[in-house]
Amino acid sequence: MENESIGFALAAIKTEQFALFEEKYSSKKELNITTSLEFKINEEQKLIGVFATFTFEQSKKTFIKIQVSCHFNIEPNTWTSFLKDNNVVFPKNFICHLTMLTIGTSRGILHAKTEGTEFNKFILPTINVNQLVDKDAEFNLST
Repeated sequence: MENESIGFALAAIKTEQFALFEEKYSSKKELNITTSLEFKINEEQKLIGVFATFTFEQSKKTFIKIQVSCHFNIEPNTWTSFLKDNNVVFPKNFICHLTMLTIGTSRGILHAKTEGTEFNKFILPTINVNQLVDKDAEFNLST
């Protein structure tokens, strides 16, 4: 599958969570950003969802939290090519690509949600997706 084209399309974007706690922010404190990822599938509709969560903290207190999900339709022949035993296995490079699209989408949503506020200066940095995704994404299929 390494050199083959993978058929997929962006089917949906959702802002799962957005919270802004102005009172917990101080311009004088050091900033920390944590990132987490989750992957979910819908076997029937041949969808994979990438859920990216970003938390901006100071002194372990969250002042911005955003979770965005991008849902991708996988072309039926591609889905079939990912089947192995009773699992669907998405190659690491493909998962990295979907994750990169989701992070970029999250960056835009964060900008739109904070536009016109002092929090608009907080931009998601570029992220080495290969450090976040270190293996194939494997899901057990229900039978």
